[in-house]
Amino acid sequence: MSRVALVTAEAARTLDEDLPPLLRALDEIGVPAEPVVWDDPKVDWSAYGMAIVRSTWDYVPRLAEFIRWAERASAATRLANPVPILRWSTDKRYLRELARGGAPVVPTHWIEPSQEVSLPFDGDFVVKPAISAGAKDTSRYSPGEREAAAAHVRRLQANGRTVMIQPYLRLVDQQGETGMVFFEGEYSHAIRKGPILRPDVVYVDGLFAKEDVARRTPSDAERAVAERVLPLVPGSREGLLYARVDVAPGPEGEPVLLELELAEPSLFFAFSDGAERRLARAIAKRLR
Repeated sequence: MSRVALVTAEAARTLDEDLPPLLRALDEIGVPAEPVVWDDPKVDWSAYGMAIVRSTWDYVPRLAEFIRWAERASAATRLANPVPILRWSTDKRYLRELARGGAPVVPTHWIEPSQEVSLPFDGDFVVKPAISAGAKDTSRYSPGEREAAAAHVRRLQANGRTVMIQPYLRLVDQQGETGMVFFEGEYSHAIRKGPILRPDVVYVDGLFAKEDVARRTPSDAERAVAERVLPLVPGSREGLLYARVDVAPGPEGEPVLLELELAEPSLFFAFSDGAERRLARAIAKRLR
C-alpha cells in the first residue's frame, strides 16, 4: 500500500500527542506512514499516496505560504483535508457564512484593519484575530479594561489582521467547551476543554495554550449543532476526512458554535478507546 505522510511542523514533531498512536494504528493495518514537515523543501510529495495535514501549528503567521504549499502538495498527491477546505477554514470569517446559513454561532463583531475600533458588548468579552490557532493573540477583557482591549485591537490591525470581538460565555467557566470529533462525517468521540482565557492573560507563548482536557459525552443538543453545521462546509460531503466541532453553552445554556477545526486539529485519541484505529481505517479506505 502507498506510503502516507502525516504532515506536521518542525516545532510540533514532539508536541503532537496524536502522532504516535496514529502511526501505530496505521502500521497495524499495513499502511506505511511517517511524519513529514510541511515546509521542508527536500520532501518529494509525489512519493506519497496521501498527505494528511495533522499538526502544522506554525502556519498562522505564514498562511499564504501554507496555502501555496498545500496547492503544490495537492498537485503531487492526495491531500486531506483538501485545499479548498484548508483555505476556507483557516480564516474564521467562515463563521459569518455559517451564521447566514442558519447555524447557531456565538455572536461576533468584526473589525477590518481599516475600520474604527468599536467594542459593542457590555460584559466580559474576547478579542482575537480572525486567523489564529491555539489561543495565540487572544485575550479576555472585563468592562473596565476597554482601553486595553482597544489597544489590543489596534495592534492586530497594525499588522493587517481582521479582528473578532465576542462576548465571553460565562457558563464556560463551569461547564467548559465540548469538542466533537468526526471521521468521514461520522461521529467518533468528544472531549471537554476547561476554560482557557483568564482576564489577566493577553498572549500565549509557544504554539498553543495549555488545555485542561477530559472525556465527555456530548448532549443531544450539542450533537445536533455539529450535524447541522458540517453539511454547510463547502465540499464537506466528499472532502472531510476529519473534523472537530467546538461548541460552548450560550447565555441560556444552549450550545453555540465557537469554531470548526478542519485544518490541523488535535483529535485527542487518548480520550477515546479506538479513535486512532477509526481514523486509520478511514485513511486506508481512501487509499484503496
